[in-house]
Amino acid sequence: MPDINLNGIIVTFPFEPYDVQKRYMEKVIECLQNAKHGVLESPTGTGKTLCLLCSSLSWLLVKKAQLQSEALMGPIEKPAFGGEFFEGLTKTLEKAAGKLDQSTNFSWGMPKIIYASRTHSQLSQAMQELKKTSYKHVKVAVIGSRDQLCIHPEVSKETNSATKIHMCQSKVKSRTCHYYNNVDARKLDPIFGQEILDIEDLVKTGQKLRCCPYFLSKELKQSADITFMPYNYILDPKTRKAQGLELQNNILLLDEAHNVEKTCEESASLQISSTDIAICIDEITTVMKDVADEASSSEPAFDTASGSQKDFTPEDLCILKAMFLEFEKAIDSIEIKKKDEGETFPGGYIFELLEKAELTQGKETLVIDKLDKIVLYLSTTSTSPFSRKGNGLQKFNDLLRVVFSGGQASPLYRDRVKRCYKVHVMPEEVKKGRKNDGWDALKTTSKTEGKIISYWCFSPGFGMQQIVEQGIRSIVLTSGTLSPLKPLISELAIPIGVQLENPHIVTGRQVCVGVLSNGPDGHPLNSSFNTRNDPKYIASLGRTIYNFSCLIPHGMLVFFPSYPILKKCQEEWQNSGLWTKICERKPIYVEGQLKHVFINTMNEYYEKIQDPSCKGAIFMAVCRGKVSEGLDFADMNGRAVLVTGLPFPPLKDPRVILKQKYLEESRSRDKESLTGQQWYQLEASRAVNQAIGRVIRHKNDYGAIILCDCRFENPGFRKQLSAWLQPHIKKFTNFGMITKDLREFFRAAERDLPQPNMKEAATMSSLDFFPRTSDGAFGETHSRIANPGIKQERSVPSVVIDDFSIDKYTETKPTKWPITEGNEKDIFKLLETKSKPVIDFSNCKLKTDWTRCELTKDVEQPIAKKRKIHVVGVKLDALPQPSTSVESPSANIEVQTHTKNGTALKKAASSEKKEIGTVYLKEVKRSLTKENYKIFSVMIQNYTKNADYDQLLKTLEFLFPKTNNLRHLFKGFRSFLKKQHNSDFDSHIRLLERLEL
Repeated sequence: MPDINLNGIIVTFPFEPYDVQKRYMEKVIECLQNAKHGVLESPTGTGKTLCLLCSSLSWLLVKKAQLQSEALMGPIEKPAFGGEFFEGLTKTLEKAAGKLDQSTNFSWGMPKIIYASRTHSQLSQAMQELKKTSYKHVKVAVIGSRDQLCIHPEVSKETNSATKIHMCQSKVKSRTCHYYNNVDARKLDPIFGQEILDIEDLVKTGQKLRCCPYFLSKELKQSADITFMPYNYILDPKTRKAQGLELQNNILLLDEAHNVEKTCEESASLQISSTDIAICIDEITTVMKDVADEASSSEPAFDTASGSQKDFTPEDLCILKAMFLEFEKAIDSIEIKKKDEGETFPGGYIFELLEKAELTQGKETLVIDKLDKIVLYLSTTSTSPFSRKGNGLQKFNDLLRVVFSGGQASPLYRDRVKRCYKVHVMPEEVKKGRKNDGWDALKTTSKTEGKIISYWCFSPGFGMQQIVEQGIRSIVLTSGTLSPLKPLISELAIPIGVQLENPHIVTGRQVCVGVLSNGPDGHPLNSSFNTRNDPKYIASLGRTIYNFSCLIPHGMLVFFPSYPILKKCQEEWQNSGLWTKICERKPIYVEGQLKHVFINTMNEYYEKIQDPSCKGAIFMAVCRGKVSEGLDFADMNGRAVLVTGLPFPPLKDPRVILKQKYLEESRSRDKESLTGQQWYQLEASRAVNQAIGRVIRHKNDYGAIILCDCRFENPGFRKQLSAWLQPHIKKFTNFGMITKDLREFFRAAERDLPQPNMKEAATMSSLDFFPRTSDGAFGETHSRIANPGIKQERSVPSVVIDDFSIDKYTETKPTKWPITEGNEKDIFKLLETKSKPVIDFSNCKLKTDWTRCELTKDVEQPIAKKRKIHVVGVKLDALPQPSTSVESPSANIEVQTHTKNGTALKKAASSEKKEIGTVYLKEVKRSLTKENYKIFSVMIQNYTKNADYDQLLKTLEFLFPKTNNLRHLFKGFRSFLKKQHNSDFDSHIRLLERLEL
């Protein structure tokens, strides 16, 4: 592995890095050396994760060696050894340290790395990357929840996470969990120091050693050089405290950081309702009755779960119930003048509400402690699933933890809350029959209308500043889509000393990017609120997708702004018959909102892409949905992404309105801050950038990116797209232009760029729910590793997507036209059939590939009931007969008539000829004017009679010129030529293709 000197640090990399990788690693090291925070953007496919790990661990090992040497021998010059030498150096220093007094603490002051990403699946991928490097010897830990790590047969079956936590705590406290009791004896097992264990590995090892993986991970974290965890563990102050995460002097690497702003805001926000408070009162009352029953029976007040005395008294319960009743009164007293809009108060209003219930700073710690113990009692003493389990009390406890997360009261903290928060109060709708934890939702104990209190944080910087104030050394935020950086840095509200916007490693010939403002019928493509329900717009968008399905090979992604828009289009296209028509070209799969449905749908899609009998598939998804955030559509899985509109947040949502107001207030204090409108547009552009990022996944990948909405032409919006994309964006002035560009782009890419074979692609396409691509995969280790944390169910017989059956999305086979002896030569009767007249352009005698098969002009919008198509003036026997060798459109199989079963094969070939002729004539009829169709009829008659090839060619050129996008019909006529003219026609086609290039 080569060693590279970057900023005085020797980084050992798995292969010779590219310039963009060197630049990225230099910036990471600059952050760590100078204790600065950084925002680094590097597009997907540039090896971001691998670079992040190698550069940060190189710096860490140098720093560690330096501190250990200073502890032993006094200050020395900073070493700059290669990665291969660090392991030996560290061991030598540790041996030397062992000769000193054992009380010497060499870990004091040692920085550690916290590597955080969005999901456990992404963390597993990063850990797989680490295994490929020379730094795989470092001490590694991974933090997960009990949902992923608990192996106790009783606790792990509990579906409610809060209940699972309390059951675990109870068993740990009473020492009744055998797996927990084994942790101390097993934590020094050599396997934990010899291998890098991700979540799945940790679970398997825990099962093998019969010790708890959850508490093992906590033990491993204590001595780890690098700890992997989902970033809500760090960004959520409640979770951060519960996990006991130390930030002082440590390094925080936030990968896939495009969601950090939203995560910061959401983790610092909370909602609570009048019904929640009523449930709290009910839960406290339940415990009071238990205590009273125990007292009357003269039995000691023991906690049946732990075997110890209860940690709360009857007086505690009385005080808490009185507190909840007062808090309920405070909520009841809030007057809502506008029921539809609600009432908004400054952030500090939440303190006023709590003070009315005697909940002031300092007292909240006592309340939180008591409520924790009561919740533990409720969740572990009841065996009935319909019993109260303390979920209401837990929710109130979370509210206190969020509101008082700033620690001791201070004017600075209160002032920050006033600026960054809003309290929004809305009437509560209690639906009939609504259930809450197995009970009917309680009505509030008061007679007034219930309310929902929303305590919303609108500043990502609020949480980021708390992290910085805990003494963290450096924070590095990185992702493939952070652009534009300036507003992001403004929102983070922490000093950013290092910035980077890396270009992509791919070249211009690997991407075809453009804005399409009009559909093939010339109708404007505009998915704004005023036009998105216009039937003409929906029909034009459907035709656009159909045309692209004819041009684009393999996988095609179509992103909609929201689920309602996707469903509306789906219904309209199904009613009009356009959905079926698209499915004939490529089967359609739709993103489901349920996780198990989504996984099965993705598996079906990947399998369809690998099916050699199909022309690929279409996946319709939603911006900000599961597909847009992390799934990999490398190579054949995604050769194009279509974005059908700007995914703006819902304009009338109270939280969106208040966010914009908050930004306008901030703007009045700081002119560099975002305006509300800038943020609103930025939300849409970031969602688009994420969707676009699904396609180009490594250095040899290629694909088209088509923005199908005229609003994408806005220069302000284009500036917010990823920096690497902007130089390649074209404006397609008409549909013919984009058709030509796409055809030429894919033809050139297929000819000039490396193509994955089907075997490799099949390996790549196994579902990983979140990213599968190895960020360094384009170097010497060009591989993709399926997520080990997910069991892949490949053989699913049927799938239900949303409310629709998979049958609606499977590829429709070409219609078999009924031909009887009595009418087989009569084209009029042949086409006047009641069968569904579906046009399958795969039957246009296309020996050539998909680049020749396109439909760039459509007829009037089809209606639900199909009309009969009468083709007048041409009889089937008037058409020149196709050659004896008939090429099947689905597979290039030559039917030879001199075999044993010659008669049967002749009949099959004859039937195939009739089918080809029928479909071809039908499409000609649809595509030509009446006058031109008459010319076509005369041409066939003359050619059949005179075999005048030159005249035929001139007439075909006249009827199907390049300019009207009917070239596929020109080329499709080859099926009906006389044998002696085939070679001349082929030469003519090759000449035309050279001229068109």
